[in-house]
Amino acid sequence: MVRAILKPKLVLILAALCGCRAGSAFPEPKLVDLTHPFNDRTIYWPTARQFDLQRVAYGRSAAGHWYASNDFCASEHGGTHLDAPIHFAEGRRTTADIPLSQLVGPARVIDIRSKCDANRDYLLTPDDIVEHERHYGRIEPGDVVLIHTGFGRFYPDAKRYLGSDVRGRTDELHFPGIGEAAARLLVERRVDMVGLDTASLDHGPSRSFIAHQVLNGADIPGLENVANLERLPPRGATIIALPMKIEGGSGAPCRIVAVMP
Repeated sequence: MVRAILKPKLVLILAALCGCRAGSAFPEPKLVDLTHPFNDRTIYWPTARQFDLQRVAYGRSAAGHWYASNDFCASEHGGTHLDAPIHFAEGRRTTADIPLSQLVGPARVIDIRSKCDANRDYLLTPDDIVEHERHYGRIEPGDVVLIHTGFGRFYPDAKRYLGSDVRGRTDELHFPGIGEAAARLLVERRVDMVGLDTASLDHGPSRSFIAHQVLNGADIPGLENVANLERLPPRGATIIALPMKIEGGSGAPCRIVAVMP
């Protein structure tokens, strides 16, 4: 079964990366960057260490040539990043253990913006998934499901994006996420990754982080703080999400790109 899924997926990946179209041998593929920049405004979990860039050198060296270099330090979980399955599931894959084939796949974008505008703490439901499938076809094994809440438009304003800009406090967070039943349905669909344009797979008020538990428990990585979802179609793009390969990592900063149809 794994081989049956993997072979057509590799064909899709090669086609997307080559940008193959009839009548042109090497056309330029259209790429959309789904990654927020890392800087002093990058959104991190309120209790996590912020991104810190320290300049080491920037100018002419003693030998006369130009030289620039920096040090940086940050939590694994902040900005546009990947949650490895081990983040909420003991014994599951670390960041470096995730197969490359799982980090590339067909995108399915589920639009719940209107519901999130009405309720900041909205949770994705199985009905939302089924409604998407009614219009765009069943979600297939190996798909990358992205939940478009619309909250990406608030980034990097922590007050609007998270519901609170108070460092060290998590009891006032309000933003949408994925409900337990919806997470279980995505596991049943055997998707490769799940992501969204908020700070967490679970909604702001969560204390159990059940969506993380369900998805990570099935060895499904999460993508958080995904940018520019409004630029993707509901179906047809290909996602490439490459995290820093941190051995033993529970997550990592991630450059996410969509190859458009």
